[in-house]
Amino acid sequence: MQRILVIEDDAVTARGIATGLTAEGFQVRTAGNGADGVQSLEAQSPDLVVLDWMLPQRDGLSILQWLRARGQRMPVLLLTARDAVEDRVKGLEAGADDYLSKPFAFAELLARVRALLRRANPAEPWQRTLADLTVNFETRQVVRAAQAIELTPREFDLLAYLILRAGEVVGRDQLAREVWREAHRATPLDNVIDVHIARLRRKIDEGHEAKLVQTVRGLGFMLREASVA
Repeated sequence: MQRILVIEDDAVTARGIATGLTAEGFQVRTAGNGADGVQSLEAQSPDLVVLDWMLPQRDGLSILQWLRARGQRMPVLLLTARDAVEDRVKGLEAGADDYLSKPFAFAELLARVRALLRRANPAEPWQRTLADLTVNFETRQVVRAAQAIELTPREFDLLAYLILRAGEVVGRDQLAREVWREAHRATPLDNVIDVHIARLRRKIDEGHEAKLVQTVRGLGFMLREASVA
């Protein structure tokens, strides 16, 4: 699942972008000012940054220049109300990969995000396959043994996270943080995670000899063909 960081100080705009991108299958983090944006970038490198130009504490252009000076090459989509030609040139010369003027339609932002990600990772498949299971991240379709499987949005996000880490044990802490977007685990959330794993196992594995969704006792869960000893 591709990760996007949205650095935008307008809470309504940031929330709208994050909600829309999450619904499209991306993992989204937000930062409400330049300082928090830099801190987030230092903690974890995203696959793409949606960056507002005019930010409190540290403006988007200086963040962009800082990123490029550090050798970070992830695509950056620059958002700004500045639409003069010289401003666009200034942003692109600072290292932006694309430029979107405010106000904008979410559909256009989404199209630009997808185009930038394809350009940055031309060999990156839009789907992953494990045994006879295929997960398409663009269409959010899941197929096993030529049969389509209907998943809820949360179930799809959970499966996508597991298949991107196929063969690795994934703990509840990771799932709480990366799929449910909760900073801290709690017993009720553990129960919710277990319920979703059970539903996913039923939908993916029921009727198939090879069981792909596996529990590793005391550690977490994994997606792989072979049984865990």
